[in-house]
Amino acid sequence: MKNKLLQAVEDVQLKKAPAFTVGDQVDVHQRILEGEKERVQIFTGVVISMRGEGLREMFTVRRIVQGEGIERTFPVQSPKLAKIEVKRTGAVRRAKLYYLRDRVGKATRLRERKVKPTPTAPGGPSAS
Repeated sequence: MKNKLLQAVEDVQLKKAPAFTVGDQVDVHQRILEGEKERVQIFTGVVISMRGEGLREMFTVRRIVQGEGIERTFPVQSPKLAKIEVKRTGAVRRAKLYYLRDRVGKATRLRERKVKPTPTAPGGPSAS
């Protein structure tokens, strides 16, 4: 159980983060400082784990570059992150996808998660 005072301080500092989960393919736009210049670098990959909560929430993204697996861990609330884009949603049944480290090629693909259609309310838009 968290201290209520700590919770109140953290709630003020939280920024709005996009909704993504483990198994989603994301583009992480990260601000890079090179001397006086600032640029944005994109890291694309699959979210294989999420941990923590609030200001301490972190997620790990994995991608394959020239046959070598690369994993990077990002804090969700970091000011260095410009934005996080969800490219594709993955249907997974685990909290951590560490088993993808042992897979190669097409075996690393995940099924796409189906989005449930929203029911239309009665008296809503008609098809006439």
